[in-house]
Amino acid sequence: MLSLHDWLLLASVCALGAITPGISLAVITRHTLLGGHKAGVTAAIAHAIGVGFWATATVTGLAVLFHRYPKLELLFSLTGALFLLWMAWKSWQAGRAPLNSTPLDTNVEAHHGAARDGFLVAFLNPKVALFFLALFSQFLQADMGQLARAQMVLTAIFIDGGWYVLVAILLGRSRLLPWLRAHHHWVERATAILLVIIAASVVVNSLLDLGVAPRLIMPA
Repeated sequence: MLSLHDWLLLASVCALGAITPGISLAVITRHTLLGGHKAGVTAAIAHAIGVGFWATATVTGLAVLFHRYPKLELLFSLTGALFLLWMAWKSWQAGRAPLNSTPLDTNVEAHHGAARDGFLVAFLNPKVALFFLALFSQFLQADMGQLARAQMVLTAIFIDGGWYVLVAILLGRSRLLPWLRAHHHWVERATAILLVIIAASVVVNSLLDLGVAPRLIMPA
């Protein structure tokens, strides 16, 4: 097991990574808007599972592959950019149509979409793997037991999932949600534009790795 000091340090950095605004927050917010707090919670839990995949990959050594094989990271980055562009197109199309009249939290398709988007936005982001590689390397030791490694992974999963579940519940039950639903077309279009910007930054940063383009900062 990690010492209390090390665990608190690990948990603090994981929390800072989770609460930093970015594409994950946009996805959780969008699905809360479309399907209510339960759809948002579904997206949040799926996102945490995606984060848990990379946390597990890190403690088992798989994330080191990104350092040894840069083209693998490039492949994930470009695949992630295509997924973001697909979500941007879906969001823009949704902004042109009336909001689904199905009562909140009862649309099964909305929950399936929330689970898919929540998981893939984390899974297709190699920066998540590199984040855990940088963070966990400060705590991992060659003789570290499986219990301590599991503690690190579970800490990352519960902090990420807990934060976004809280966001979904607070937003889904707030007085702001009816206003957002009434102006959903603007929210959808703003989300689409954000997704395109992030996808473009992913592509440019990937080209930079090939020595072609100047670096842009990609939101978390």
